[in-house]
Amino acid sequence: MGVDQTAFTAAMLDPGMKVPAGLTDPEGRNAGKRFNVYRNNVVLSLTEALITAFPSVCRRVGEGHFRALAGQFLRRHPPKSPLIMFYGDEMPDFLAGIDSLSSVGYLPDLARIDLARRQSYHAADARATDPGALQALTTEALMEARIGIAPATRVVSSPWPILSLWRQVMEGAEEAGTVPEARAEDVLIARPEHDPVLIGLPPGGAVFVTGLQAGQSFAGALDAATGAAAGFDLAATLGALLSGGAITKIIGKDEG
Repeated sequence: MGVDQTAFTAAMLDPGMKVPAGLTDPEGRNAGKRFNVYRNNVVLSLTEALITAFPSVCRRVGEGHFRALAGQFLRRHPPKSPLIMFYGDEMPDFLAGIDSLSSVGYLPDLARIDLARRQSYHAADARATDPGALQALTTEALMEARIGIAPATRVVSSPWPILSLWRQVMEGAEEAGTVPEARAEDVLIARPEHDPVLIGLPPGGAVFVTGLQAGQSFAGALDAATGAAAGFDLAATLGALLSGGAITKIIGKDEG
């Protein structure tokens, strides 16, 4: 009788489970000890991958607590790809569903920033456009144009001061024990060179950037942003995109 694959996978990711029945080595001997060694290596490798992927979450809750959370996570969300560097996409929603973490309501958004940084790091390269190309356009041409955004660009929107909290955890940007001002923050993750950078966006900035990413015209994205935030700061948002090397091309109305 062969080994049930569902039971095998479950046991592989849960050190508390018994070795699957009927598991033998190539010579027909019981493979329990070998399985336990292999299982421990798999669990350790996946846990270390999650610690690397979500550094701000790990620092915020402490490594011991994070390892326990990682154990729960990998049993609920076994890897779908052999590429461990992409493992953990479900982490933000997983954290949001843990009742014991409800007092740290911003934790899922910290995970979203960590995830966006990793995605940005591994995204395809793209050459940034000359900033002067925007200034050279007439107002009419700019409004009708669509703006190409680099594949490495990500946006995280949060009702929490998430950029301030992320910096507090990762960089010690705030005094120990202080709480950032309660406000919503949107974050642009861009990769102007080798490593992703985090840039704060003004209110409405996330709407503008995601509109451009979705293929809206400049005017369409601008209308959406001003509708979302009165007094939308277009100059600051464009400055963030340009400093992050996130604008890759300008597509005129007649260019398709």
